[in-house]
Amino acid sequence: MDEENCSSVTEFQLLGITNKPEINTIIFTTFLIVYLLILVANLGMIILIRMDSRLQTPMYFFLSHLSFCDLCYSTAIGPKMLVDLLNKNKSIPFIGCALQFYTFCIFADAECLLLAVMAFDRYKAISNPLLYTVNMSNKVCSMLMTGVYLVGLVDAFIHTTLAFRLCFCGSNEINHFFCDIPPLLLISCSDTQVNELVIFTIFGFIELSTISGVLVSYCYIILSVLKIHSTEGRFKAFSTCTSHLTVVAIFQGTMLFMYFRPSSSYSLDQDKVTSLFYTLVIPMLNPLIYSLRNKDVKEALERLKNRMLF
Repeated sequence: MDEENCSSVTEFQLLGITNKPEINTIIFTTFLIVYLLILVANLGMIILIRMDSRLQTPMYFFLSHLSFCDLCYSTAIGPKMLVDLLNKNKSIPFIGCALQFYTFCIFADAECLLLAVMAFDRYKAISNPLLYTVNMSNKVCSMLMTGVYLVGLVDAFIHTTLAFRLCFCGSNEINHFFCDIPPLLLISCSDTQVNELVIFTIFGFIELSTISGVLVSYCYIILSVLKIHSTEGRFKAFSTCTSHLTVVAIFQGTMLFMYFRPSSSYSLDQDKVTSLFYTLVIPMLNPLIYSLRNKDVKEALERLKNRMLF
């Protein structure tokens, strides 16, 4: 491969969500509202958990980090996408493209693993509530979160390094609204087999580990709940898990559809719609699911409102 051609690309052109400019204003307005909701809901959740002493438990510690991950990876994508909807020039510098993907990958990976950690936390809380604060001490929670972010950093570094060492000697147009790896590999004139193998291996391992961790944790949770004699006790135990299960089902279901569907059914337009869902819609839904279905969060919001009024 000619070295000059390999180094000729200094920026990429993002083709965006659609090639129909007449609907860009509608899409912009819709996703501006979505992004503002992401900011308000996730920042609000983080602040509420930090301010309310009754929410200083492992469960809400992990929930605040879930909101942080949602906020970070949606912010890596959302503002640039919104600006591009109103501009004809949708260029992004080479280093900016790499940084956007690196940031997105860190926090998307972290969220995958965090959902498994949260399932483990629910298992510890339900199976042995008397020793819950001992088993899930501040030190244990901090170590778990350090591991989650460390895996995200390492995985993002591997994918970003491999992808942006490729040669882009032809078109610099990425048929997407952000710098994701699959559409980037399509415009490379290098052999991308190693990239595809690494993506399948590492992402497959993370997904398999996460889903297995969630399933095993909930098997133990069900066994523990069945030992509870009172119907009220069983309902209370399950009610603490419903929000988490809803988030896991939405996030993991989208990821599995995105990366593990048959190649014969692959479509770039379908890929964009799915990407919109997990980069912007899910980060908006997560805090709403936890706030609307969680009694503790509702009570904390009420206490905060009363404190601000009086």
